[in-house]
Formats: sequence, structure tokens, C-alpha cells
Amino acid sequence: MKVFLSTDMEGTAGVVDWSQCRGPSQEYEYYRGQLQAEVNAAIDGALAAGATEFLVNDSHSTMQNLRPDELHGRASYLSGRHKPLYMMEGLDETFDAAFLVSYHGSAGSTSSVLHHTYNPRAIAEVRLNGVITGEAGVNALVALAYGVPVVLISGDRVTIDEAKPFFPDIEAVVVKESISHNAALSLHPDTARGLIRDGAQRALERLPDFRPPAITRPAELTVRYHNRALAELACALRGVEQQDEQVVAIRNDDPLQLFRTFIAAVLLSRGVSE
Repeated sequence: MKVFLSTDMEGTAGVVDWSQCRGPSQEYEYYRGQLQAEVNAAIDGALAAGATEFLVNDSHSTMQNLRPDELHGRASYLSGRHKPLYMMEGLDETFDAAFLVSYHGSAGSTSSVLHHTYNPRAIAEVRLNGVITGEAGVNALVALAYGVPVVLISGDRVTIDEAKPFFPDIEAVVVKESISHNAALSLHPDTARGLIRDGAQRALERLPDFRPPAITRPAELTVRYHNRALAELACALRGVEQQDEQVVAIRNDDPLQLFRTFIAAVLLSRGVSE
């Protein structure tokens, strides 16, 4: 059984501030260790359910947060920026299941700690087929393209609620309750890891019950930017149409091409907003 694991960092138990998930700092060094432990907990649970092969895509910030020699299950480690499929790079039809570990709420969810969607300086909200979504829903397009079920997600409760429309049967692990953008009530790390481990095992034990993400095609992503200039810039890409001063729409019957166009728009926005 082959498992793909995409990991962010803002959804890790205890993380509530950018200083904790951006180095170099002592705070970051501590919390990258907490992230590593949650990733390993997911792998441990998968191993208990019979998984034999793992690919971990380090998808947070500079995408080089984990220590590859400390990954359990002799997992392969995919790291570094400028991946064509970004947070889902490495996924293909050979995988049996995908995990999303330490994910966070969307730019449109003001109650989720450290909420954003890909580029917080540029993007104010993303909707998939009319439903507000964060990175989990956007990334689901890649899983749909390859026919891989997403079976596990961990993070705060807002993140889980946003994912449910696209993964109705997903094994969800809530490791913290968001209070505000920079405050959350987190479980003790040992408790969080235990829940992630158990959730991963349960998810793979009921793998035959899962289907690829529930996304109607042709699919549409609508992106609201913080200003008009960014929306106009995105329209330079094929398949992107301006709907409003700050809103563009991207439509495609091919979920992989839809995702690629969205990522291209994100990268364009970073060149202007950073």
C-alpha cells in the first residue's frame, strides 16, 4: 500500500504565530520538531494498517522543514521550492491514498489561526465550485486528476469543516481549536500525535470505502484578490477571466490543468506582492 503525505505547518498543535513556523529562530526549530513528530505519527498509523511505501512532500514555506533521516517508514522525502504541482508534487495514479497533515484554514475563514490560501499578501478568498475553500480543497484537484482518495487531514476545526464538502468521508483529526488569527487552544502534543496515528490507521483500514474527491466537473475556481491590479495580472494567463474588479474565474474540465493555472496565477501574484 502506497501513501502520499502532503504536509504544511500552520496546523500543527501549538503553532499560533508566524515566528513559530518561519526560520531561522529557536521558536521555529522547536516547532519544526513538533511538525516532524505529527508527520511521523501519521506514518506510524499507516504502517500499522499495512502501508509499505511513503512519499512525504514538505509543502510549507521554503519546503525544507523536515529532517529526512528522522522520517519513519523509510519514507521518501520531496523538498524544495518551485515544484510544478506545488503541495501535491509527486502524487500520481500509483498511490493508494493521500494524507494532508498540519493543514490550516482558508483566507476567507477569519476565525482560523494563521488562515491564508497560498499567498496571504495577494489572495483574499478562493472558492471551488462556489464553496469557500482553503489549500486542502484546491489541492484536491490533483488527487481527483489521478483518482487518488484523500483519506486523512489534521489541523484546526475550521480546516476540517472547509475540507468536508470535498472529502465527505475523510478521517479528520482536530488538534486545536482556533480562537483568533493568532490564538488557539491546542491539545498536548502527545495527545495530538496519538489521535493522528489512530486516525491514519483507521483511514487506511477503511480504504475500500473511499472515493476520489467529490468535485463536479467542469470545475471552477474563483479567486478574490486584495486589489484590482493583481486580478488584471492573472488574466494574462489562458483560461482566466475577470469577473469583478478584484475577482477572476478559472474553469476547466481537466482538474490538473485547472490546478496548474491556479498555481501560475499564485506565482504571478508573488512577483508583484512580495
